Amino acid sequence: MRGLGVWRLPRIPRSRICLPGRRQLPFCTQRRSLLTQSYDKGPSEPPLFEQTVGEHFSDVVAKYGDRTAVVARHQRQRLTYEELDLKSNSLARGLAARGVTKGDRVAVSLGNSIEFGITTYALFKLGAILVPLNPSFNINQVVSALAHLEASHLIISTEVNLPRREPRSNTPLLEQLVPDLQKPNVESPLVPSLKQIIIVHNDGGRVDTSSLNCTTSFPSVMSELAPDMCQLPPQGLSPHDIVNIQFTSGTTAMPKAACLSHRSILNNGAQIGDRMLLTSADVVCCPPPLFHCFGSILGYMATATHGSTIVFPAESFNAIATLKAVQEEKCTALYGVPTMFIEELNLLDSGKVPYEGFQYLRTGIAAGSSIPAEIMKKLHKTLNLTQLTICYGMTETSPVSAMTTTDDPMDKRINSVGRLMPHVEAKIVCPTDHNKILPIGEKGELAVSGYLVMKGYWDAPDRTAEVMIPDDQGKVWMHTGDEASMSGDGYITITGRIKDLIIRGGENIHPLEIENCLFAHPGVLNVSVVGVPDERYGEAVAAFVVPQEDEQARITEQEIKEWVRTKLSHHLGKNPVSPLLLIAQYLSYS
Repeated sequence: MRGLGVWRLPRIPRSRICLPGRRQLPFCTQRRSLLTQSYDKGPSEPPLFEQTVGEHFSDVVAKYGDRTAVVARHQRQRLTYEELDLKSNSLARGLAARGVTKGDRVAVSLGNSIEFGITTYALFKLGAILVPLNPSFNINQVVSALAHLEASHLIISTEVNLPRREPRSNTPLLEQLVPDLQKPNVESPLVPSLKQIIIVHNDGGRVDTSSLNCTTSFPSVMSELAPDMCQLPPQGLSPHDIVNIQFTSGTTAMPKAACLSHRSILNNGAQIGDRMLLTSADVVCCPPPLFHCFGSILGYMATATHGSTIVFPAESFNAIATLKAVQEEKCTALYGVPTMFIEELNLLDSGKVPYEGFQYLRTGIAAGSSIPAEIMKKLHKTLNLTQLTICYGMTETSPVSAMTTTDDPMDKRINSVGRLMPHVEAKIVCPTDHNKILPIGEKGELAVSGYLVMKGYWDAPDRTAEVMIPDDQGKVWMHTGDEASMSGDGYITITGRIKDLIIRGGENIHPLEIENCLFAHPGVLNVSVVGVPDERYGEAVAAFVVPQEDEQARITEQEIKEWVRTKLSHHLGKNPVSPLLLIAQYLSYS
């Protein structure tokens, strides 16, 4: 996860939620002297929670038990915090009875749903490790992930529902994972550690599961004990235990499984909610997936730590369902990645969704990649997201390390990712000499240290050592691979990926800079800029452009080139040779 953008609440009284054991503090901008080197520390307050997620959740339930916690609109279900607590206790008891113990890796391949919400807290309370899998994974990816972690249990839906695609049965995948599904027990030559498969029926009767004898249905796992008898006895858990493993790249060959602790995700979620000024009155629409840290930490963990409501419009992203959820649930916050926001804005611009019911919106989060300034302006104007802020992070840092505030000038919220979160340190170093901290304003690699850094990649010490590097004093730094600069007042600007820089004739070109330029063109709906091989210059700049539907007859390669020449004032605009090569125009999303 990179380039997270956050929309902030309007100016309101600066009080913060004060849960038991946490001191209430003013949310203020600290004044300080200017930095002389690209190194900074975040605030030292509020103190970190030294609890497990389950312990903290008990405090939340005691305070906000009757508040709505989760709404799954596609399932027409909603749970209060007390109901979520009881159901997760019941599932935890049932999983324990089926052999799940502390430290076991439990893979979950589900869309956004009530079942995923219940499972998350059941596993956290039990001390088992939640391993979310992307439901779009094929058999090779699933096997690679399960085998790498030696997973003991798999919770999977009968059907996969992906954006703009027909539903797909998971039965063929299960048949490859377990050759004889009619046997009473799970026997998987590909994943010998796998003991049980739990099925969530989400197919509406479309999938025949009569032959899946070795699987167990999700409802049958729930304990039959009375709700007041389902609370688990102490499990001997520590805030430093691994509780969540997130795959950060392709899992077919060399999976990178980032290990996150109770302490890291709990505190990061709470701090994100703090900076958004979330309260128990907020209703957060969250179409991003729970299998990603965006949905699970920025969404589920940030809302749960503040007694807010999280709304899942559909199992996977559906722009119309998202906008209707905002309208009908009177949502105050909206989450999404850039492509989600672009599709939603297009629906409003075209009149396919009426422009009404958005007056409650005031904040939200954009993540996954950098948000172009032009899209921010449209969201500000069209969806009433007036308090626009930005945050930055990556999966390996649980994930958010920097974020702007509502007090920041607009140019800081557009041109930077803000300043550091509490209890976080960062520095900009020379990419070829990690001990050399660069002067203020100079571009280099961003490195981050603090409670939020992962415990490492699972069973991959060599790959962990490549990115988690101790300095001369022994402090471990997560080297992000992102190129960044730091201002004298501590604002961090992400300028691209170290490896994504396009080097054209010896000149460094940043794809994001060109993408921002192209997004400002009225005929451009979406764009991605990359480097392609070039015999003369080594690399040339290529843009994949998605034109607006009503502009596709007018937009041309020459027009795009002229736009870049006119709008970019540096060497890209001045160089008449080939400022931009238009590779392709797509008339619609694939």
